[in-house]
Amino acid sequence: MPTPGASESGVNETSTPDPARSVSSNPAAGRADVDRGSRRHRLRILARHRRFVVRSNPRWHGIYRIAVGTIGTIVLLCGILAIPYPGPGWLIVFLGLGILSSEFEWAHRLLKFARAKYDAWMEWIGRQHWSVQAIFWLGTCAIVIATLWLLGALHTVAGWVGLDYSWLASPVFG
Repeated sequence: MPTPGASESGVNETSTPDPARSVSSNPAAGRADVDRGSRRHRLRILARHRRFVVRSNPRWHGIYRIAVGTIGTIVLLCGILAIPYPGPGWLIVFLGLGILSSEFEWAHRLLKFARAKYDAWMEWIGRQHWSVQAIFWLGTCAIVIATLWLLGALHTVAGWVGLDYSWLASPVFG
């Protein structure tokens, strides 16, 4: 008596996936799910092969590590500069650390640590009274306005609407 899932020939049919069965139950999806999955799989294999080739050549490996370190550091620094402003500052920081962590173990540890602290901070802020949250929002607004003033953006925008206040001029670029 054959085991469940085995055909009469003794081959276990459940171990080999049937592409027709792996398509989602949504009829509109059709064969696109199978094709997209196989393309992703091929791209992943191609990327791993290229990375293996780079790692096997010490010269290329060194150049690759320098390039990853440079690009990751630039993205990380841009993210750090963008943290106090509205927008994806922390996302850019985590992206920079993710780039660095692809080659450097210390960056991987720092990424895990920073994500845990960020999550804890956001959870703590979410539990605070609205007045405490408002203080942090006002602090963020003050940092943004101070930076815009230092860069001369406030004076430039005021000039567009016909206002000429000398105190809006940047002390750095004035």
